[in-house]
Amino acid sequence: MHKHLYISLLLSLTFLFGYAQEKDLFCDQLQALQELVKTNHYQPKIINDSLSTHVFDLFLNTLDEDKRLLIKDDINTFESDRFSLDDYIKNGSCDFITKYAVILSKRIENSKKIISDLEKEKFDYSGKDTLRFKPESKFVYFKDNTATQHYWSKRMRYNILHTLVENDSVLEHIQSHFKTLEADLKPKLIQKEICNLETLQNRHGSIENFVKEAFFNAYLHYHDPNSSFFTPTEKEIFENSLSNNQLSFGIITTKNDNGDIVIVHITPGGAAFNDGNFEVNDIIKSLSTATETLETYCVSNNDVLAFTVNQKHNTITFKIKKQNGTIKNVELIKTKTKIEENSVSGYILENKSKIGYINIPSFYSDFESPNGLGLANDVAKELYKLQKEKIEGLILDLRFNGGGSMKEAADLSGMFINRGPILILKYNTDETFIIKDSNRGSLFTKPIIVLVNNYSASASEFFAASMQDYNRAVIVGTTTHGKASAQVILPLSDDETLGYSKLTVEKFYRVTGQSHQSKGVVPDISLPNLYDGFKTQEQFEAFALRNDSIHKVKFPKLKQLPIDELKKQSQTRVNKATPFDAIKNLNQLIFKNYFQLDTEYLLTLNNVYREMTTYRKQWLKINEPIDNHESSFAVKNSAFTKEVMSYSEDKKLINEMILKDIKQDIYIEESQAILQDLIKFNLLN
Repeated sequence: MHKHLYISLLLSLTFLFGYAQEKDLFCDQLQALQELVKTNHYQPKIINDSLSTHVFDLFLNTLDEDKRLLIKDDINTFESDRFSLDDYIKNGSCDFITKYAVILSKRIENSKKIISDLEKEKFDYSGKDTLRFKPESKFVYFKDNTATQHYWSKRMRYNILHTLVENDSVLEHIQSHFKTLEADLKPKLIQKEICNLETLQNRHGSIENFVKEAFFNAYLHYHDPNSSFFTPTEKEIFENSLSNNQLSFGIITTKNDNGDIVIVHITPGGAAFNDGNFEVNDIIKSLSTATETLETYCVSNNDVLAFTVNQKHNTITFKIKKQNGTIKNVELIKTKTKIEENSVSGYILENKSKIGYINIPSFYSDFESPNGLGLANDVAKELYKLQKEKIEGLILDLRFNGGGSMKEAADLSGMFINRGPILILKYNTDETFIIKDSNRGSLFTKPIIVLVNNYSASASEFFAASMQDYNRAVIVGTTTHGKASAQVILPLSDDETLGYSKLTVEKFYRVTGQSHQSKGVVPDISLPNLYDGFKTQEQFEAFALRNDSIHKVKFPKLKQLPIDELKKQSQTRVNKATPFDAIKNLNQLIFKNYFQLDTEYLLTLNNVYREMTTYRKQWLKINEPIDNHESSFAVKNSAFTKEVMSYSEDKKLINEMILKDIKQDIYIEESQAILQDLIKFNLLN
């Protein structure tokens, strides 16, 4: 009796001690974050009721973004904090965070039980219930637990009908075998939904960690949408995404529909590749170091990535399930591996004249090298190979390039202009600093097209803007993202135990004194875009920094390009091009079925089938001209690249796919046509 009492008391004291430690850590992190923002942020905001109410809304939205877990009573409980968060921050009162973690955890467990109980319920597909679809902006919290139960019942029935139609496009076949198909599918989809909720529970290691990080990020996002909190592992992941090599196991994973973590790619030359025990489609069951183990079922792929990237985990034992069902335990040690996504290759587009094409995925850099050689150096190498092929012009493709190293963007700009200022930085002290290209001369002097879209951001916008201001290139595509701020990663403490913040510390301006912040770089020649009107740009983010301007600087602008003439010729081609009409129609189809969807219908197999097949048929019909399109130009590799390809069958296959994608891309086709017009114009003049 006394022994059991002693053990219970010891466990309680251990829990309370652990909880107190966690609470103290959260307090220390919050106070350090407040001081860091106050001292270093480009535009720190006052800690007052305005901050409190906005951080409160951002925080709640992160905890339950789709409003499918919390109920109105929970929100009423939380509302007492709406105008108190500023006082908690000032006074170092950190107990408030506990109730959010406790209530969210309770609601997730409640939803798991509701979903689990549905397995015993006979589902009604007769149309007794109505499915309602509305835009996210109209989502509201459930009134009570009964509303939550009703939601999950309808959600699971819709998921079952949706999956049946996805798996079999013949309605009569589904109808004739409905009872058997539904009985087989129901427990699988119920388990999948429970697994999704368990993934949320395991996010960042625990609900408590998720809630605390959500609050830190809400506090930072109120200052601007690009500042965020990083754990040491998240910092490592972010830095790796901007690097051209890293210590890694050379494995890329994804989470499949069954909740398993599956290997989808093994990097040639990496640790897993050299080991020989790993294959694509192997399932990773667990990851173990000398001190901890991560069971991978019902955890997110990001949590698996965080475990493998962790600097402390240089040796991991992978428990893998092979496709034949056998289980293997394989110990791997990290090796330095080139990140394939962060690499560039040059191609030749041949029509009336030879044109070079280089896709730039990000402005990555080698942070470990004293010279910091990265993207700009790699482009220079590819450009050298292309110039050996006697190209007459160059297309630099920055679509979906989210940015990266400002130094790399500056170095790349300097490759194409003779000399001069290329960027103005402004700090929170109102001081400015001019970044210049100090190297006289340029690597390439022939015509250039820079291809951009809504997702070209930050460093890619800086490069496009400098090329536009100098009249060095024609910018083609759609208005860019509109991020003209720079961030640095700063530790919250000297020993870095409290984590880090990626913090906005400066804004940058074009040499004209204008800014593209919350505005974007407007292309010289606009092309129809699938994402037009999606409101993904920075100006639609809450608390984005405002657009402003400063004094311009003198710079040696080149001769004006014949933009009006090029635009006129491009418009004539685009108006005749069926694929661009298809892009416009697909854009409207997505708008109608996702962003503007506000409809309802009875929950029956026939109605779900009609909804899905109507959309699918419309998409396939509209998309046909794009799928069947093949550009008139030829796509080739440089002689150097051909030689490299001859040594690897894998590289040959990947290369063939890339060549096909380039040839089918209507934006590349129109860019090369514009470039051909520019080359012809230069020859005539």
